[in-house]
Amino acid sequence: MTYEQALDYLYQQLPMFHRIGNAAFKKSLDNILALTAALDNPQHKFKTVHVGGTNGKGSSSSMLAAILQAAGYKTGLYTSPHLKEFTERIRVNGEMISREKVASFTQQHQTLFEEVKPSFFEMTVALAFDYFVEEQIDIAIIEVGLGGRLDSTNIITPLVSLITNIGLDHQALLGNTVQEIAAEKAGIIKPGVPAVISRTQESVSGIFEQKSLETESLLIFAEQAYKVEFLQASGLSSYYTVYKGDTVYLDQLELSLLGSYQRFNLPGVLATVDQLNQQGYQISEDQLRAGLRDVQGLTGLKGRWQILGHQPLMICDTGHNVDGLREVILQLLAMQPKQVHFVFGAVNDKDIQSVLRLLPVSYRYYFCEAQIPRALPVHKLWEEAQFAGLKGAAYPTVEDALLAAKAFAQEDEVIFIGGSTFVVAEIADL
Repeated sequence: MTYEQALDYLYQQLPMFHRIGNAAFKKSLDNILALTAALDNPQHKFKTVHVGGTNGKGSSSSMLAAILQAAGYKTGLYTSPHLKEFTERIRVNGEMISREKVASFTQQHQTLFEEVKPSFFEMTVALAFDYFVEEQIDIAIIEVGLGGRLDSTNIITPLVSLITNIGLDHQALLGNTVQEIAAEKAGIIKPGVPAVISRTQESVSGIFEQKSLETESLLIFAEQAYKVEFLQASGLSSYYTVYKGDTVYLDQLELSLLGSYQRFNLPGVLATVDQLNQQGYQISEDQLRAGLRDVQGLTGLKGRWQILGHQPLMICDTGHNVDGLREVILQLLAMQPKQVHFVFGAVNDKDIQSVLRLLPVSYRYYFCEAQIPRALPVHKLWEEAQFAGLKGAAYPTVEDALLAAKAFAQEDEVIFIGGSTFVVAEIADL
């Protein structure tokens, strides 16, 4: 079986949330437990950090992986979804899993898949865990796919659980209030395992406190330990001052991620590193700084306030729900550009009216549709945008919309591409 045949088999045979949405989400851990049992339970054979939350879990996972790599640890990283290539989801020291491994694993376990009938995500988690054992990693950073309590990754017992923030997303599966969603995310907090909460949100703090009492877990609200102050963005890095109490802890901390929203993720990352150091890991300040200085180089992270070109300045970001897009818009507004040409698409299970209400009416929009079944049809998006008072035109593909934006944008203006991970994924030169 070739890699292409393996992917074709996986995409055709296994329900894929990335493409079809809620129908692919299995509200049970039975399948993943059956798969891993057949693989001799690889999830018990390596150390992990588990990272969940509504926004910021991908960035936080990559920051932690980069720091551990810089400290000399052989580090696995499991994230989802992928942008360009399936192999992005599973990495060791930043190197993607080989196509040959994906093909051989799929071929070897076809009978098992036909017996268990897992989702695409369940199969991918099983592959990742099996691969991490084979590679004899020191530690893996495991990003939750969706929710927490019933997510396929939630069969690990990590050294630390990190929850980044809670916002409204995937309400049909996780609940219609932030409290219900927080309860699902809190499902990754395990008995006796320290839990770090990146952002202190009064509306849900009590849910984490209650869960940590039930599990007898140390609970750390990271913002109470660390205050992060954004200094400036310069070149391809942003700079922060980090305070521990009232004392400067890290001056001129360089982060190779430009999104100003990373200030919300850094306290959780730093508090998680503290917990790892308390459990016998040795991560020095120099290693911490080195990891944060080169997150993309070490882990391959893409699509987070990523600059794609200049004159006009071209930026993309995978922020796709109300909280994520609000931060993106605030950063765009702070730049005070002459005009923003916004290439925008969405998926069909988002609260699109709430999202569109965030978007400035002064921007020029290029509405488009990612090439996945789950995409919101562009004619529907355009109609909703008219009601929201947004001006722009509809294009059948991301490529068409981006070509139009490039044709209209002046050298001193900004082109922004976003609204959905899957819109960003279709940028040709990402």
